[in-house]
Amino acid sequence: MKLRPLVSGLVLPLWLAACAGGYVPHEGAALERPSAEKPVSSEGQRKAKAHVELGTAYAQIGRYGVALDEAREAASYDSSYAPAYELMGIVHMYLEENSLAASNFQRALNLAPGDPVILNSYGWFMCASGREREGLEMLNAAARNPYYATPTRALANAGLCSLRLQNEPQAEQYFRRALDADGNNAPVMFHLALLSYKRGTYEVARRYLAMMHDGREPTAESLWLALRVERRLANRTAEASFAQQLKRRFPTSPEYQALLQGQFQ
Repeated sequence: MKLRPLVSGLVLPLWLAACAGGYVPHEGAALERPSAEKPVSSEGQRKAKAHVELGTAYAQIGRYGVALDEAREAASYDSSYAPAYELMGIVHMYLEENSLAASNFQRALNLAPGDPVILNSYGWFMCASGREREGLEMLNAAARNPYYATPTRALANAGLCSLRLQNEPQAEQYFRRALDADGNNAPVMFHLALLSYKRGTYEVARRYLAMMHDGREPTAESLWLALRVERRLANRTAEASFAQQLKRRFPTSPEYQALLQGQFQ
């Protein structure tokens, strides 16, 4: 299971893009509350907020065209409502319309320079655009914000960003902090297990996988990793158990095909 970026509650795939502009922190910006959580100050802002919430719901089920329409409708009611442009940025990012994504993220950030939700979304976009160091600045700013209710999103994305820089020790630090912020974050547990496996600390990898599987349905990726961990620990009974689960649950998965072909690395 690959750890996917967490952007404003939407789970999006990794991809490469082109992005212009960098992050210049504003004085005091780190203490700004998320725009969507601030009390509405006008009827136009109330309508804008409602359309963004509806658009976000559509984006979560893959209705990106409708989500974009809702974001535009929100901006028509209040052109200064930053979350409308953030949602536009997210949708354009998913559609790989990169210049439009960048311009909308930048507009959102200009309107709300310390909004941690926007910093997380734009920060991931920068990371996926090959501007990882600038993206990490945004993600760190989001994670530091005491008003950000879900810092684990920014920390997990920073871990992914660090992996893009091939800095596994730094990635592990971010993932550990993400798990501290949210002890139920299964994707982060998986990634910590994978890093432990690659480092050769198989007992640690086993513990993270046990945490991940506790009360949750396994994935093909987590079963495959657990199988390989037990193989390294010479626990043939556990290895066989995970192999059977992989066959039963995910017989068409690439992981099961790798098992059949003996590709354990």
